[in-house]
Amino acid sequence: MGRLTGKVAIVTGAASGMGAAEAELFAVEGASVVATDVNPAALEKVVARIHEQGGQALALQHDVACRDSWDRVVRQTEDTFGDVTVLMNNAGIWNDTGYEDVTHEAWLQMMNVNAWGPFAGIQAVLPSMKRAGVGSIINVASMAAVNACGRFSAYTCSKGSVDAMTRAAAIDLAPFNIRVNCINPGVIRTAMVETAFPEEALVAAQRAQPLQRIGRPVDVAYMALYFASDESWFTSGTSQLVDGAMAVMGGVAPALASD
Repeated sequence: MGRLTGKVAIVTGAASGMGAAEAELFAVEGASVVATDVNPAALEKVVARIHEQGGQALALQHDVACRDSWDRVVRQTEDTFGDVTVLMNNAGIWNDTGYEDVTHEAWLQMMNVNAWGPFAGIQAVLPSMKRAGVGSIINVASMAAVNACGRFSAYTCSKGSVDAMTRAAAIDLAPFNIRVNCINPGVIRTAMVETAFPEEALVAAQRAQPLQRIGRPVDVAYMALYFASDESWFTSGTSQLVDGAMAVMGGVAPALASD
Protein backbone atom coordinates (compact mmCIF):
# COMPACT_ATOMS: atom_id res chain seq x y z
CA MET A 1 0.00 0.00 0.00
CA GLY A 2 1.13 3.57 -0.63
CA ARG A 3 3.47 2.87 -3.53
CA LEU A 4 1.96 5.81 -5.46
CA THR A 5 1.21 8.19 -2.60
CA GLY A 6 1.39 11.77 -3.86
CA LYS A 7 1.19 10.79 -7.54
CA VAL A 8 -1.39 12.26 -9.93
CA ALA A 9 -2.23 9.78 -12.69
CA ILE A 10 -4.25 9.92 -15.88
CA VAL A 11 -5.40 6.47 -17.02
CA THR A 12 -6.99 6.24 -20.47
CA GLY A 13 -9.31 3.46 -21.58
CA ALA A 14 -10.25 3.03 -17.94
CA ALA A 15 -13.87 1.92 -18.34
CA SER A 16 -13.02 -1.78 -18.54
CA GLY A 17 -10.32 -4.41 -18.82
CA MET A 18 -6.71 -3.44 -18.23
CA GLY A 19 -7.50 0.27 -17.91
CA ALA A 20 -10.04 -0.32 -15.16
CA ALA A 21 -7.62 -2.61 -13.31
CA GLU A 22 -4.86 -0.01 -13.59
CA ALA A 23 -7.06 2.85 -12.39
CA GLU A 24 -8.28 0.87 -9.37
CA LEU A 25 -4.83 -0.42 -8.42
CA PHE A 26 -3.24 3.02 -8.78
CA ALA A 27 -5.90 4.50 -6.49
CA VAL A 28 -5.49 1.72 -3.92
CA GLU A 29 -1.76 2.48 -3.90
CA GLY A 30 -2.39 6.15 -3.11
CA ALA A 31 -2.52 7.96 -6.45
CA SER A 32 -5.11 10.57 -7.31
CA VAL A 33 -6.55 9.09 -10.51
CA VAL A 34 -8.24 10.72 -13.46
CA ALA A 35 -9.91 7.86 -15.32
CA THR A 36 -10.87 8.57 -18.93
CA ASP A 37 -12.75 6.73 -21.64
CA VAL A 38 -15.24 7.22 -24.49
CA ASN A 39 -17.80 5.22 -22.45
CA PRO A 40 -18.86 7.52 -19.58
CA ALA A 41 -21.47 5.18 -18.07
CA ALA A 42 -19.04 2.27 -17.60
CA LEU A 43 -16.34 4.70 -16.47
CA GLU A 44 -18.50 6.07 -13.67
CA LYS A 45 -18.87 2.54 -12.28
CA VAL A 46 -15.10 2.15 -12.10
CA VAL A 47 -14.70 5.47 -10.31
CA ALA A 48 -17.54 4.56 -7.94
CA ARG A 49 -15.63 1.41 -6.96
CA ILE A 50 -12.54 3.50 -6.32
CA HIS A 51 -14.50 5.87 -4.09
CA GLU A 52 -16.01 2.92 -2.18
CA GLN A 53 -12.46 1.80 -1.37
CA GLY A 54 -11.56 5.26 -0.09
CA GLY A 55 -9.58 6.31 -3.15
CA GLN A 56 -9.50 9.61 -5.02
CA ALA A 57 -10.68 9.54 -8.62
CA LEU A 58 -12.37 11.63 -11.28
CA ALA A 59 -14.15 10.29 -14.39
CA LEU A 60 -13.78 12.23 -17.65
CA GLN A 61 -15.11 11.39 -21.09
CA HIS A 62 -12.16 11.50 -23.44
CA ASP A 63 -11.34 10.85 -27.09
CA VAL A 64 -7.60 10.11 -27.13
CA ALA A 65 -7.41 10.75 -30.88
CA CYS A 66 -8.41 14.41 -30.31
CA ARG A 67 -5.69 16.78 -29.09
CA ASP A 68 -8.28 19.29 -27.81
CA SER A 69 -9.79 16.51 -25.70
CA TRP A 70 -6.36 15.80 -24.25
CA ASP A 71 -5.83 19.44 -23.35
CA ARG A 72 -9.19 19.52 -21.58
CA VAL A 73 -8.40 16.37 -19.59
CA VAL A 74 -4.99 17.66 -18.50
CA ARG A 75 -6.45 21.04 -17.52
CA GLN A 76 -9.19 19.42 -15.42
CA THR A 77 -6.65 17.09 -13.82
CA GLU A 78 -4.44 20.01 -12.81
CA ASP A 79 -7.42 21.96 -11.48
CA THR A 80 -8.61 19.01 -9.39
CA PHE A 81 -5.44 17.26 -8.20
CA GLY A 82 -2.40 19.27 -9.35
CA ASP A 83 0.34 18.58 -11.87
CA VAL A 84 0.25 15.25 -13.68
CA THR A 85 3.09 12.91 -12.71
CA VAL A 86 1.88 9.62 -14.25
CA LEU A 87 0.35 9.02 -17.68
CA MET A 88 -1.04 5.55 -18.40
CA ASN A 89 -1.70 5.35 -22.15
CA ASN A 90 -3.97 2.32 -22.19
CA ALA A 91 -6.80 3.21 -24.60
CA GLY A 92 -6.85 1.32 -27.88
CA ILE A 93 -8.99 -0.29 -30.57
CA TRP A 94 -8.54 -3.32 -32.82
CA ASN A 95 -9.48 -4.41 -36.31
CA ASP A 96 -9.21 -7.95 -37.66
CA THR A 97 -9.49 -7.05 -41.35
CA GLY A 98 -7.11 -9.06 -43.54
CA TYR A 99 -4.06 -7.37 -45.02
CA GLU A 100 -5.52 -7.05 -48.53
CA ASP A 101 -8.81 -5.63 -47.28
CA VAL A 102 -7.66 -2.83 -44.95
CA THR A 103 -9.01 0.49 -46.22
CA HIS A 104 -7.26 3.80 -45.84
CA GLU A 105 -10.09 4.96 -43.59
CA ALA A 106 -9.71 1.93 -41.30
CA TRP A 107 -5.93 2.39 -41.25
CA LEU A 108 -6.24 6.04 -40.23
CA GLN A 109 -8.75 5.24 -37.47
CA MET A 110 -6.46 2.57 -36.04
CA MET A 111 -3.37 4.78 -36.15
CA ASN A 112 -5.23 7.84 -34.81
CA VAL A 113 -6.41 6.02 -31.68
CA ASN A 114 -3.60 3.55 -31.05
CA ALA A 115 -0.55 5.57 -32.11
CA TRP A 116 -1.44 9.27 -32.32
CA GLY A 117 -3.47 9.00 -29.09
CA PRO A 118 -0.46 8.15 -26.87
CA PHE A 119 1.74 10.61 -28.77
CA ALA A 120 -0.76 13.44 -28.26
CA GLY A 121 -1.09 12.44 -24.61
CA ILE A 122 2.64 12.76 -24.08
CA GLN A 123 2.58 16.21 -25.70
CA ALA A 124 -0.33 17.28 -23.52
CA VAL A 125 1.14 16.22 -20.15
CA LEU A 126 4.67 17.42 -20.83
CA PRO A 127 4.27 20.97 -19.43
CA SER A 128 2.65 19.57 -16.28
CA MET A 129 5.40 17.00 -15.73
CA LYS A 130 8.09 19.61 -16.37
CA ARG A 131 6.63 21.78 -13.60
CA ALA A 132 6.46 18.78 -11.29
CA GLY A 133 10.09 17.95 -12.06
CA VAL A 134 9.26 14.27 -12.49
CA GLY A 135 7.09 12.00 -14.59
CA SER A 136 6.41 8.44 -15.61
CA ILE A 137 4.71 7.65 -18.92
CA ILE A 138 3.54 4.10 -19.52
CA ASN A 139 2.40 3.08 -22.98
CA VAL A 140 0.48 -0.12 -23.71
CA ALA A 141 1.38 -1.77 -27.02
CA SER A 142 1.00 -5.51 -27.61
CA MET A 143 2.89 -8.75 -27.95
CA ALA A 144 1.94 -8.34 -31.61
CA ALA A 145 4.59 -5.63 -31.82
CA VAL A 146 7.20 -8.27 -30.98
CA ASN A 147 5.82 -11.51 -32.36
CA ALA A 148 3.07 -10.85 -34.93
CA CYS A 149 0.31 -13.46 -35.04
CA GLY A 150 -1.20 -12.41 -38.38
CA ARG A 151 -4.80 -11.42 -39.12
CA PHE A 152 -4.44 -8.07 -37.29
CA SER A 153 -2.22 -6.24 -39.78
CA ALA A 154 -3.27 -2.62 -39.11
CA TYR A 155 -3.47 -3.27 -35.37
CA THR A 156 0.01 -4.78 -35.36
CA CYS A 157 1.41 -1.78 -37.23
CA SER A 158 -0.21 0.66 -34.81
CA LYS A 159 1.15 -1.15 -31.76
CA GLY A 160 4.61 -1.39 -33.31
CA SER A 161 4.50 2.38 -33.56
CA VAL A 162 3.74 2.66 -29.83
CA ASP A 163 6.63 0.35 -28.97
CA ALA A 164 9.06 2.43 -31.08
CA MET A 165 7.61 5.71 -29.81
CA THR A 166 8.45 4.65 -26.27
CA ARG A 167 12.15 4.36 -27.05
CA ALA A 168 12.26 7.70 -28.84
CA ALA A 169 10.37 9.51 -26.08
CA ALA A 170 12.58 8.01 -23.37
CA ILE A 171 15.58 9.75 -24.93
CA ASP A 172 13.85 13.06 -25.65
CA LEU A 173 12.26 13.36 -22.20
CA ALA A 174 15.12 12.10 -20.03
CA PRO A 175 16.51 15.64 -19.48
CA PHE A 176 13.25 16.51 -17.72
CA ASN A 177 13.40 13.51 -15.36
CA ILE A 178 10.53 11.87 -17.23
CA ARG A 179 10.70 8.10 -17.71
CA VAL A 180 8.90 6.37 -20.58
CA ASN A 181 8.24 2.63 -20.68
CA CYS A 182 6.01 0.25 -22.60
CA ILE A 183 4.01 -2.85 -21.70
CA ASN A 184 3.40 -5.47 -24.39
CA PRO A 185 0.56 -7.68 -23.14
CA GLY A 186 -0.03 -11.13 -24.55
CA VAL A 187 -3.43 -12.79 -24.44
CA ILE A 188 -5.24 -11.06 -21.58
CA ARG A 189 -8.87 -11.91 -20.86
CA THR A 190 -10.60 -8.63 -21.67
CA ALA A 191 -13.77 -7.80 -23.59
CA MET A 192 -11.66 -6.83 -26.60
CA VAL A 193 -9.82 -10.16 -26.63
CA GLU A 194 -13.03 -12.12 -26.13
CA THR A 195 -14.51 -10.30 -29.11
CA ALA A 196 -11.43 -10.91 -31.26
CA PHE A 197 -11.02 -14.58 -30.38
CA PRO A 198 -13.75 -17.23 -30.13
CA GLU A 199 -13.59 -19.38 -27.00
CA GLU A 200 -11.87 -22.25 -28.82
CA ALA A 201 -9.11 -19.87 -29.89
CA LEU A 202 -8.62 -18.76 -26.29
CA VAL A 203 -8.39 -22.40 -25.22
CA ALA A 204 -5.75 -22.97 -27.91
CA ALA A 205 -3.87 -19.87 -26.73
CA GLN A 206 -3.91 -21.15 -23.17
CA ARG A 207 -2.48 -24.48 -24.28
CA ALA A 208 0.25 -22.67 -26.21
CA GLN A 209 1.31 -20.74 -23.10
CA PRO A 210 4.30 -22.15 -21.24
CA LEU A 211 2.45 -21.04 -18.06
CA GLN A 212 -0.74 -22.72 -19.34
CA ARG A 213 -3.07 -19.87 -18.47
CA ILE A 214 -4.63 -16.72 -19.92
CA GLY A 215 -3.52 -13.42 -18.43
CA ARG A 216 -5.72 -11.23 -16.27
CA PRO A 217 -6.04 -7.42 -16.49
CA VAL A 218 -4.50 -7.12 -13.02
CA ASP A 219 -1.34 -8.85 -14.30
CA VAL A 220 -0.75 -5.90 -16.61
CA ALA A 221 -1.81 -3.45 -13.90
CA TYR A 222 0.89 -4.70 -11.53
CA MET A 223 3.56 -4.14 -14.18
CA ALA A 224 2.15 -0.65 -14.75
CA LEU A 225 2.29 -0.04 -11.00
CA TYR A 226 6.02 -0.74 -10.98
CA PHE A 227 6.61 1.69 -13.85
CA ALA A 228 4.43 4.36 -12.23
CA SER A 229 6.17 4.08 -8.87
CA ASP A 230 9.56 5.41 -7.78
CA GLU A 231 10.76 1.80 -7.70
CA SER A 232 11.47 2.16 -11.44
CA TRP A 233 13.59 5.27 -10.87
CA PHE A 234 16.36 3.96 -13.17
CA THR A 235 14.12 2.21 -15.72
CA SER A 236 13.27 3.99 -18.95
CA GLY A 237 12.99 3.12 -22.63
CA THR A 238 12.03 -0.49 -21.95
CA SER A 239 9.31 -2.70 -23.44
CA GLN A 240 8.14 -5.37 -21.02
CA LEU A 241 6.25 -8.45 -22.20
CA VAL A 242 3.45 -9.70 -19.95
CA ASP A 243 2.54 -12.78 -21.95
CA GLY A 244 3.17 -15.98 -20.00
CA ALA A 245 6.39 -16.52 -22.04
CA MET A 246 4.41 -17.03 -25.25
CA ALA A 247 6.66 -14.74 -27.32
CA VAL A 248 9.87 -16.56 -26.41
CA MET A 249 8.15 -19.91 -26.98
CA GLY A 250 7.88 -19.06 -30.65
CA GLY A 251 4.76 -21.15 -31.03
CA VAL A 252 6.73 -24.42 -30.91
CA ALA A 253 5.74 -26.91 -28.23
CA PRO A 254 7.42 -30.27 -28.95
CA ALA A 255 5.78 -33.36 -27.46
CA LEU A 256 7.83 -34.99 -24.73
CA ALA A 257 7.87 -38.65 -23.83
CA SER A 258 6.51 -37.78 -20.41
CA ASP A 259 3.49 -35.92 -21.85
